[in-house]
Amino acid sequence: MRYAAITDRLYDLGGDKWAVHNAARARTEAGETVTDLTIGEPDITPDPALVETCITALRAGRTRYSNGQGEPGLVDALVERYRPRHPEITADNVLCFPGTQTALYAVFTALTGSGDGVLIGDPYYATYEGVVQATGAHVQPVPLRIEAGFEMRPEDLRAAVTPDSRVLLLNTPHNPTGAVLRRETLEALGDICIENDLWIVCDEVYEALIFEGSFASPLEIARLRERTVVVSSISKSHAATGFRSGWSIGPAAFSRRLLPISEVMLFGNQPFIADMTEAALRGAYPTSALLREALGRRARLVHERVQAIPALSSAMPAGGMFTMIDVAQTGMDGEAFAWRLLEEHGIAVMPGSAFGEGGGSLIRVALTVPDDVLLEAVESMAILSRAAAPTETGAA
Repeated sequence: MRYAAITDRLYDLGGDKWAVHNAARARTEAGETVTDLTIGEPDITPDPALVETCITALRAGRTRYSNGQGEPGLVDALVERYRPRHPEITADNVLCFPGTQTALYAVFTALTGSGDGVLIGDPYYATYEGVVQATGAHVQPVPLRIEAGFEMRPEDLRAAVTPDSRVLLLNTPHNPTGAVLRRETLEALGDICIENDLWIVCDEVYEALIFEGSFASPLEIARLRERTVVVSSISKSHAATGFRSGWSIGPAAFSRRLLPISEVMLFGNQPFIADMTEAALRGAYPTSALLREALGRRARLVHERVQAIPALSSAMPAGGMFTMIDVAQTGMDGEAFAWRLLEEHGIAVMPGSAFGEGGGSLIRVALTVPDDVLLEAVESMAILSRAAAPTETGAA
């Protein structure tokens, strides 16, 4: 039987990246005790008042078809939210989607096709490669260096641009590294995009979870707005991952072209979830502050402990839900280290190879468990690193 080419392009980009995570879940279901540090699932629940808003909307009959753009109340709330950084924004700049992932898929379907290049900081979030290759485009990695705190350097972007390049995909705060792009860096990266007529797509889903520095968006830079599309959601900020409610903010002309793609994909998200999302955007809920404090504290605890382990190193993340640890000095790559950590200590982390070639010597650790559990996991990493690290030999 024949299949569409997209199935070949994505064949090796799905579950294989999550092999350690899937093995950990299987062990847990079999009754084993496993500390799961693989995914960015907040360890608190959505605010009860926010959930009640969703339930009330359900009971009120907000279950009928929506429209392709999004429920009017939610669209208005998004316009209000983004107006401080985009003074000219109107409803024409906004589209609503069930989550950031769907928004990214639609956006790249609108911007790229066969043979196009998409510049992405490497390491990068595991699904980005699939989103890009689904359209027939290809990833053009831009190295993110641990010595630079994993912040993209303009000179590295410039060196990666080719005549095929069409889009720069940014993610700030960054998954998996926790790096936060500074305003001056965005300015410099944006100038390179102007010089090479590149779109900027910026995934800002971790915006509310910054614990060092301040957030900056390319939307704040007037000369970049005509080429910038921002995607985000309430998944992380409001601990509402399963509700699947996100959006895109882009130029009006772009959004008009994106709308038919959205309509043939899903034709609107659920009105009762849109009502909850509108309430999340307009309200003052403590979820983000609680998460931000806990994640920042855990990031510092892990970083300080890792610095005392000779065979491991890390860069202090500035935001998000993860930290990256370099295990190269143990003599293992991230893949081997992750599997041994699971098999010998019952600790599940993501190997950095799941996030691009630049992650080969790294593991990604989710900061989404209580402090004591997290520190126990780091102690297991220390034990494994001592057992695995090559011993030094030399002439007497």
